Amino acid sequence: MIANVPDAPAIDGVRHLYSGKVRDLYEYPDGRMLFVASDRISAYDWVLPTTIPDKGRVLTAMSVWWFEQLGDLVANHLLSTDVPSQVAGRAMITRRLDMFPVECVARGYLTGSGLTDYLATGSVCGNRLPAGLADGSRLPEPIFTPATKAELGDHDENVDFDAVVATVGPADAEALRSLTLHVYGHAEKLARERGIIVADTKFEFGRDRQTGVITLADEVLTPDSSRFWPADEWEPGHRQPPFDKQYLRDWLTSPEAGWDLSSGEPPPPLPDDVVAQTRAKYIEAYERLTGKPWS
Repeated sequence: MIANVPDAPAIDGVRHLYSGKVRDLYEYPDGRMLFVASDRISAYDWVLPTTIPDKGRVLTAMSVWWFEQLGDLVANHLLSTDVPSQVAGRAMITRRLDMFPVECVARGYLTGSGLTDYLATGSVCGNRLPAGLADGSRLPEPIFTPATKAELGDHDENVDFDAVVATVGPADAEALRSLTLHVYGHAEKLARERGIIVADTKFEFGRDRQTGVITLADEVLTPDSSRFWPADEWEPGHRQPPFDKQYLRDWLTSPEAGWDLSSGEPPPPLPDDVVAQTRAKYIEAYERLTGKPWS
């Protein structure tokens, strides 16, 4: 399957390098990067034909806020939000890093593919878990469940820690695991105090070309890269109400959508109410976390 990513817009003064499912990356002549979050949304390895208004702005604002909260724990790639007017509010100027080819996933709660693996094997990515856990259970302690980075249109594949060691070497693998769990632990506690459970999240790290320091990159702790649940409604034993794009994913697999995921056909356009509800969930997550009204 080939992900249907539209052409990125031309922006004066920067050279387009790459477009992912939802983000566009550009380079300044001096080597700095322009990291742009679009309003595109993806699900099941497809870029959906319908955009979510303000999504790119919400993800950028939330990432910037998290970089500020986590600044004492880990270096990050953010340099400035003084970006070209064409992408104002939805872009960051960042350092260029040598990225690690690993998705650094932390899980504090059991759900999704982790739950599937647990029910089949009693483990998730080599992490043995206690018996009797259910969908939504809080784990005894957060676990590192890395994944390979897939090409556009392919699935990321969950792997164990030994696979990370084989990919980046033992020292960097240990550093990535330690940083992932340290940052997640701090963020999960902060978010829970503000009414949101971060069930799991994906971090991306790279090495600073000048200092050699492992640095947090990409977006961070957003509804696109995390599972967010309302803390006051958390109840293990069933799927939790989401503050993320799980709402949209659930609609796509509902009879109402009329889409067969296995058909290879692209997903249908989203109805207006699904667009509005998805946008509202992203904005509510931002407001709960930051304590700031969205504008």
